[in-house]
Amino acid sequence: MPGMFIDVLVDPKAASDAALVKKLVEVCPVNIFAAQEGGGLRIVEENLDECVLCDLCVQAAPPGAVRVIKRYES
Repeated sequence: MPGMFIDVLVDPKAASDAALVKKLVEVCPVNIFAAQEGGGLRIVEENLDECVLCDLCVQAAPPGAVRVIKRYES
């Protein structure tokens, strides 16, 4: 479920890349990303609206693999 203000979409292939998962968990200052037990990426939905739009997750991932969608813009 998306947050009230933003949603974060991660390409399924990127979400299963252990190195990228680790990087996303490390770079996010508000803990939107978490490693799932057994591998893979989990979006911490209760933290979505804490996003500060720093763009670090987008920069850490391959082009198009992570998208931050501002729900308050058309």
